[in-house]
Amino acid sequence: MIRQVPSASPINPMLPSPILPGAWLGLLGGGQLGRMFAMAAQSLGYRVAVLEPEPDAPAAAVADLQITADYDDPRGLERLGALCAAVTTEFENVPAASLMWLAEHIEVSPTAASVAVAQDRGEEKRFIEGSGLPVTPYALINQESDLSGLTESIWPGILKARRFGYDGKGQARVEGEESARRAFRELGGVPCVLEKRLDLDFEISVVVARSADGSTESYPISQNTHVNGILSVSAVPGPRVDPELAKKARAAALHLAMRLEYVGVLCVEFFVERNGTLLVNEIAPRPHNSGHYSIDACASSQFEQQVRTLAGLPLGSTRQHSAAVMLNLLGDLWFDREGKGPSEPDWAAVLRYPGARLHLYGKREARPARKMGHLTVVAEDPAKAREEALSIAALLGIAPW
Repeated sequence: MIRQVPSASPINPMLPSPILPGAWLGLLGGGQLGRMFAMAAQSLGYRVAVLEPEPDAPAAAVADLQITADYDDPRGLERLGALCAAVTTEFENVPAASLMWLAEHIEVSPTAASVAVAQDRGEEKRFIEGSGLPVTPYALINQESDLSGLTESIWPGILKARRFGYDGKGQARVEGEESARRAFRELGGVPCVLEKRLDLDFEISVVVARSADGSTESYPISQNTHVNGILSVSAVPGPRVDPELAKKARAAALHLAMRLEYVGVLCVEFFVERNGTLLVNEIAPRPHNSGHYSIDACASSQFEQQVRTLAGLPLGSTRQHSAAVMLNLLGDLWFDREGKGPSEPDWAAVLRYPGARLHLYGKREARPARKMGHLTVVAEDPAKAREEALSIAALLGIAPW
């Protein structure tokens, strides 16, 4: 039997009543983002059920219940819908049809339509452009012949699969048509987006939260550094982020959330060119790696906001009370330079630093380039946070910048 959508709010009949602590909240996806969502929900008094096919997934270890099934499994979805008052997702590649089915019976945020935009890089580009915001010059490559006769200005570029790419996977740097044709075949001949490689100054991201009533909150802007296509470090406040740039980025992110009629937590990533031009890179309909600092440095974390938006509670404060530098901890740390391992890093030595806040995701197997956790260094000022983060990075043998 499917649980019914909550009754209307007595304050605003157009909105459902808040889902109060003690209720069950559902989650599609069992990765580390789901793990941190579950912990935030439980701290507010909710119980959490996770639908996830892998039995040892990070979120499953902390959730109150795991439904071990594929994301489009009818029985699994029915069980989740029968138990929970509302459902969210921890990654954008959950089948939109599953979200649509659940939405017929219970509260679901973000909506299937919002998630679908971010599932396809081509549709994402079109949506952002249609919202009046600039993006990197690009071309849609649905078949190899589409690479013929492109304008010279688009080379060199990056060829990206339109679906299922993340952390540098599903993409290749190309210098011209010949190398792009090889890369297209190596990517399996799937529909792609060809983006021009730009002379970037740096990258930033904005995490925003939007409620069903249209109220919004945005977090301080994060300045990000990537290594091999994977986020390595986020600094907040960003050393290159001036007030005018922050204002523009925040306004653009909130504008996209409004255009999507988005309910939930949304991250918008931006490129900043050397001439100061701000370009939208991509959107993520969920909490984001670059927002993990909010757990330790803000009044309310991005994961608490995800719970609040899902349950229809008032948004929390995004006030930043400490400067922060977040370091991603990849599986490479478990191996020495010769590739021998795995062995556990010396966390005791790391935690001797007063600003260190360690978050490990409970993954059973360390592999190179796999996100195993993150470390946030908090301090009273940005220089102190960066200094301590550099010392910890040196201790671990990583070069985050």
